[in-house]
Amino acid sequence: MDIKTSFSDSPTGSAYLFPILSILTLLLFTGCGGSSSQNETIEANPEIVCASDNGGITLPDGFCASLVVDSLGRARHIAVASNGDIYVKTRSEEGGIAALRDTTGDFKADVIEHFSDMTPMGSGILWETGMAIHDGYLWASNTEAVYRWPMPEGGALVPEGDPEIVVSGFPEQRSHDSKSITFDDNGFLYVNVGSPSNACQESPRTPGSPGLDPCPQLERHAGIWRFRADSLGQTQQGGTHYATGIRNVVGLDWNTEAGALFVMQHGRDQLRTLWPDLYTQEESAELPAEEMLRLSEGADAGWPYCYYDRQQEKKVLAPEYGGEGQEVGRCSEFLDPVAAFPGHWAPNGLLFYTGEHFPERYRGGAFVAFHGSWNRAPQPQQGYKVTFTLFEDGRPVGDYETFADGFAGVDPIPTRSDAEYRPIGLAMGPNGELYISDSQKGRIWRVVYTGNSE
Repeated sequence: MDIKTSFSDSPTGSAYLFPILSILTLLLFTGCGGSSSQNETIEANPEIVCASDNGGITLPDGFCASLVVDSLGRARHIAVASNGDIYVKTRSEEGGIAALRDTTGDFKADVIEHFSDMTPMGSGILWETGMAIHDGYLWASNTEAVYRWPMPEGGALVPEGDPEIVVSGFPEQRSHDSKSITFDDNGFLYVNVGSPSNACQESPRTPGSPGLDPCPQLERHAGIWRFRADSLGQTQQGGTHYATGIRNVVGLDWNTEAGALFVMQHGRDQLRTLWPDLYTQEESAELPAEEMLRLSEGADAGWPYCYYDRQQEKKVLAPEYGGEGQEVGRCSEFLDPVAAFPGHWAPNGLLFYTGEHFPERYRGGAFVAFHGSWNRAPQPQQGYKVTFTLFEDGRPVGDYETFADGFAGVDPIPTRSDAEYRPIGLAMGPNGELYISDSQKGRIWRVVYTGNSE
């Protein structure tokens, strides 16, 4: 029987197709190779679909990638349903949230529908980064609230009606306004509220301006708030201020094995610009580190008073608060990262891999999507890749590894506008495949393990 033909005319084709393909994968697990055409795919197995050039990116031996869609528009975070349907936050002209479906079994989106019209219920607020599927609902956030719809039923791709408001009342702000979200195993929703400034200076981004002490922004910003995931009509003030001292988080995920929330902090900017007597251009390009933090209730990561120096392997006092690059001072009181990454790489996606499709060493480990730097000049910009960090017993082991690279398309990268693609969102598919989204053009990659290593 021709599986693709028999299911291609059904509106729920992909929902029936995926279980069959999973069985076929167990029977036939082989790699891909092929011709030089960029758009050509090589399908040695219904589950293992590879573009001949991996869609323009490089991957470790034994892995390959294909393109789900080439140019959806400026995409952000993504979520993948159990039937393989993909939901993507966008900033494209079509707007809103894009829903993608494959009806032919080639893992390319041949049905694309946009919904929500960018402004939930006429709020005038753009949809932003948060996107998730949890407990039978499709979740999305804008800069001021978190919403949800019941997942579509009866073969529908797009949810019906207006979304329910789960949490609202977040402060209006211009900087770091995305409300990224994740969930734990105990019925709670976690929401990032970024700082409205770079370093809580008296005069924002002004050379030599001291920091406000104490920083008043910490009351309603620069932290993680926790809410009930099963309750509607909540407000920030009614939630739990779970953790503080965190400048901004775009990528966050719950680690089930560790039973803990992990977040990727964006480090501060402009040490050289604001404090030219204390930092060289080279130091400013490398400092501070991007931090992976393991949070518990009541944690304080020390922003704006401190930043993490990856070379010295310690938190040091920020210059706005009397530091000169070496002094620890009050920073000994604050939470240290469990892993540190090069400065200004912009970690915008975090995913703990819980599937069984990739080799066993990947299970429980952390994939991080780095959106790429803008402020490492005069050095070339860096990041623009997806890394992997091995975890054992719920804790990182060793340094990060580059997993997917080549998104920028140029090397060196003079400015961020020179980058062809910028990875931002990560999601795991129903069979353990990894999806990566791009914010420049809206390209989406599907990464699979072929089992073949050269």
